[in-house]
Amino acid sequence: MSRRHAPFLVLETGRPVASMRRHGRFPHWIRTAAGLAPGEVTVVDVQAGATPPSHRGFAGILVTGSGAMVSDREDWSERSADWLGTAARAGTPVFGICYGHQLLAHALGGAVGDNPRGREMGTVAVDLHPQAADDPLFAGLPPTILAQATHLQSVLAPPDGATVLAASALDDCHAFRWGDAAWGVQFHPEFSGTHMRGYIHARRDALAGEGHDPVAVRDAVRAAPRARDVLRRFVRHARRGGAVGQAAVQ
Repeated sequence: MSRRHAPFLVLETGRPVASMRRHGRFPHWIRTAAGLAPGEVTVVDVQAGATPPSHRGFAGILVTGSGAMVSDREDWSERSADWLGTAARAGTPVFGICYGHQLLAHALGGAVGDNPRGREMGTVAVDLHPQAADDPLFAGLPPTILAQATHLQSVLAPPDGATVLAASALDDCHAFRWGDAAWGVQFHPEFSGTHMRGYIHARRDALAGEGHDPVAVRDAVRAAPRARDVLRRFVRHARRGGAVGQAAVQ
C-alpha cells in the first residue's frame, strides 16, 4: 500500500485529565485536528502495554501526550522509545506531541528532564528560528505563532543532528526536526481553546501553588490555528512521501 492511502499509526501514551475525558481520548483529539477520518488511523495503547506493529505499511506515526514523565523510564515507555527510534531511523514519518516530542528526543539520544523554568501552561507565544523557514511543516508561518501548552518536563538537549525549529520564553526546544521525516513539538496542536481551558481548570490548584493566577491564565487562552496547521502539514507531507527542502504544504 502506498503512503498516499496507508493509515497513520497513533501511539497512545496517556489519557487526558479526568474532567476532559468526556471529550474523548488523545487519539480522537489528534485525529480530528489532523483532518483524518476514523478509518485512516490505527491506535495502539502503549501505556496499557500493547506492542506496536511494524512501522512499515503506515503513512506515518503520531505520538500523543501523557501525564507520565519520560525521565521515569517506565518499562512501557522505554519499550516504546526503542520502537520509535527504530521507526525514525528507518525514515518513517514521525510526529511527537508533548510527551511524544520528549519520547522521540529520548529515543534518538537527546536528554529529557524537569524544565528548570517550571511549568508552562496556557496559550503561549512560540518563536520560530530562522531554520524553520526551510522546514516543510513550518515554512511560511509567521515568525511567532500561538500554541497551547501544558508541561513540566522538556527536551533539555536535542538529539545529535537535530534542528531546533522553535522556542518559547520557558522552553528552548519547542519544536525540532531530526533527519528528513521526524518532528517533535512540545505544544499541543490538537488542543482547542476548550481543551486548554479544561486543563487549566484541572491544574488550578497547582498553578496557584506555583504563584500563578489560574483565572488570568484561563482568560488569556486564545485560538491557535497556526499550531494546528503544523499538524495538518505533517499529515499531508507524510502522505506525499516528501523530503526536507520541498515547499511547504499550504
